[in-house]
Amino acid sequence: MDWELTFNQLSEALMAQILPQESALLQLGAETSQFIRFNRGRVRQSGQVSDGTLHLTLMAAGRGCDRSLPFTGDKAIDWPTLADALAEARAELPQLPPDPYQVVPQAGATSREQFPGQLLEATAAAEAVLSPLGDLDFAGLYAGGRSIRAYADSAGARHWFETDTFTLDYSLFTPDGKAVKGGVAGHHWSDTDYRQQLAANKVFLAQMQHPAKAVPRGRYRTYLAPAAVADLVSMLSWGGISEAALRRSGGALRALQQGEQRWSAKFYLGENFQRGAVPRFNGWGEVAPAELPLIQAGELVNTLISSRTAKEYGIGSNYASRRETLRSPELSPGTLPEADVLKQLDTGLYLSNLHYLNWSDRPQACVTGMTRYACFWVEGGEIVAPIENLRFDESLYRCFGDCLVDLTDQVACIPEVGTYGGRDLGAMWVPGMVVNDFTFTL
Repeated sequence: MDWELTFNQLSEALMAQILPQESALLQLGAETSQFIRFNRGRVRQSGQVSDGTLHLTLMAAGRGCDRSLPFTGDKAIDWPTLADALAEARAELPQLPPDPYQVVPQAGATSREQFPGQLLEATAAAEAVLSPLGDLDFAGLYAGGRSIRAYADSAGARHWFETDTFTLDYSLFTPDGKAVKGGVAGHHWSDTDYRQQLAANKVFLAQMQHPAKAVPRGRYRTYLAPAAVADLVSMLSWGGISEAALRRSGGALRALQQGEQRWSAKFYLGENFQRGAVPRFNGWGEVAPAELPLIQAGELVNTLISSRTAKEYGIGSNYASRRETLRSPELSPGTLPEADVLKQLDTGLYLSNLHYLNWSDRPQACVTGMTRYACFWVEGGEIVAPIENLRFDESLYRCFGDCLVDLTDQVACIPEVGTYGGRDLGAMWVPGMVVNDFTFTL
């Protein structure tokens, strides 16, 4: 079935029905995916999904009305449903309050991007995941296939984005229930990369079976593995680097924006859409730059500005999403070889993962959370023991600033793995980092 052809046909039919005083947007999210759930090293669920959702927005006289409806890929089925949704939206629209900052589509661009991959065949996926495990207690979820995002509007914008991706999100367990977290993702499945990661995680798993060490609260030299770094960077999407949040005095990076604070000169963060994880176009059909620097040498050079925020404050837009969140962030590597991480750490804490993160003091960019999975006490460059869970409370101005020692010379892909309502798109590319005096409170 040609979903692109069907979407284009539906778009043309819809836009032909739009009145001169109206504007309309039509968006599509669709996928053909394989899902396999594993538990105790066995397949527990397996299936394939072909699914899609259309989202219609009708605008007139400063008002907007939305409708969502299923997409089958068959115009004969989908057009009557879409026509009914248009009629419902048109009837409801006059009853809604006007929106003074509504973004109405203008003369639009077109784009078409495809990122083909080499994924596991459906019949071979389970064996590829399970064959290297031996007797390991393994639980996880494999999700792979083709994801589609598309957009059309009454001003003429047309966008199509199609990508082949997979994620394998898994945990290995000790007999007493402790876990080591792992994951692989991308456009191309690699048995070699998967087996190498498993081998490294088996070493951690053996170390997790030693008696846990209770670490008193205090400040410690700490290594944050890429997954932990990704958790901290993701906090910037919670009112950190959003221009609207900063304008409303709630942004965590206000001091950085105003030059009152600086992060380390080694810290370079930007958006990179060339990796094909997410489309460049947003919910208004606007196309973001292929690369957008955000923090360069520790200085905030750009915030994320949507056209709605631009209209509200009379500034320029860089075509961020409606929520002004990070979509395809990339943190540049440093100079620390990954093989030298423990040597560089010397004595302190090795943290593979964090969880339950939240702002504890947003104006000071303080984040609190817990350690999770394979976290260790290190002495003299050697792992000594796993640690009992710790709570941290630390300012990003410290750990990304003067306390940042170095970043590893390689970045890891940390993917979005959510599947609620469909496979999430997106990933983050980040290195690990060594920081001084990371603050643990419990």
